[in-house]
Amino acid sequence: MLELLILVVVVALIFDFINGFHDAANAIATSVSTGVMSVRTAVVVSGIFNFVGAFAGTAVAAFIAKGIADPANVTQLVVLAALIGASAWNLITWWWGIPSSSSHALVGGLCGAVIASKGFAFVEWGGVMAKVAIPLILSPLIGLSIAFLLMIASLWIVRRWRPNTVNTGSRGLQLVSACTLSFAHGMNDAQKVMGVITMALIAFMASHQVMPLVTTGVTPEQVAIHAEVVAGSTLPAIIKDHHAHLLPTAHIDAKGKSTTDIPVWVIVACALAMCFGTMAGGKKIIKTMGTKIIKISPLQGFAAQTSGTGTIIAASVLGIPVSTTHCITASIMGAGLIKGLAAIRWGTAVNILVAWVLTLPASAIMAWIAEEILMACFGHG
Repeated sequence: MLELLILVVVVALIFDFINGFHDAANAIATSVSTGVMSVRTAVVVSGIFNFVGAFAGTAVAAFIAKGIADPANVTQLVVLAALIGASAWNLITWWWGIPSSSSHALVGGLCGAVIASKGFAFVEWGGVMAKVAIPLILSPLIGLSIAFLLMIASLWIVRRWRPNTVNTGSRGLQLVSACTLSFAHGMNDAQKVMGVITMALIAFMASHQVMPLVTTGVTPEQVAIHAEVVAGSTLPAIIKDHHAHLLPTAHIDAKGKSTTDIPVWVIVACALAMCFGTMAGGKKIIKTMGTKIIKISPLQGFAAQTSGTGTIIAASVLGIPVSTTHCITASIMGAGLIKGLAAIRWGTAVNILVAWVLTLPASAIMAWIAEEILMACFGHG
């Protein structure tokens, strides 16, 4: 039903907006806490670079669209329930000022909704393990280690500089690293919602016995045949008339596998939602990440942001929906470790760790409940 698909797209963009203001702190907390930028300036700058980053690839979106569950086994209600579960957890952690992972909330929501609808066997557990569970552990450790090593290298380089020179120079560097981190955040996080919308589109197509056109090496005859299939399907007339622009396609990658191509309108819509959400800000989480974990200097802020940027961009290129929150929080801790273990406020760190552990199961349970309610109201959609 077209109306349900439209509702799913709207809710997905709302989640993207919530993700933006929930995760705004990821890129700007250290810059704000060290006085490099005001909150108002930081969220605007971060929003702009989040928007640009959203156009820097689609590997993560392709994984979300097909790597967690086969879209042929997914209904619009499943996607809607996943978004409701993830959004609910995001809002709860935002209210309490806890920097939990929007990425893992979304993945957990998808898993919970698919399990409620179809069963455990219909979740692609191999993909979830390889690109979600393992990076859940490794990415914070990598971010922490790189930030710590960057601090050692930076302190060695500036060891003979005057403190004022170091402070002035590192503030400028931190401004640059804040922009690159925002770019990386948009590159990874905006793609996740692109993938969800694309999953909903593929599921919608499958319900009308239409599959995405594989475009690599496609001949004019194959395009014409696909157009005939679309024209003869039960798809709504508006989609039939504009299917080349509205519906996702696919191509064969270097490994010979079919990879989903994200429609341009989906990329633009998600980029805008992420941008405006980031500009709305998230002051509670900014305060937690910027001051409650550890008090840092501009040089430490630069090291943390640079480490987070490198980790997130590498994950994005590999198609891994890594938690940007985990990466930058761990990077802040890594940069702060140069002062010793006692410098970290372990009470706050433990609270964050608990939220990390709870996010996947909590969002899955919320999505499960949402799916049961939706099925009771609307059937199996």
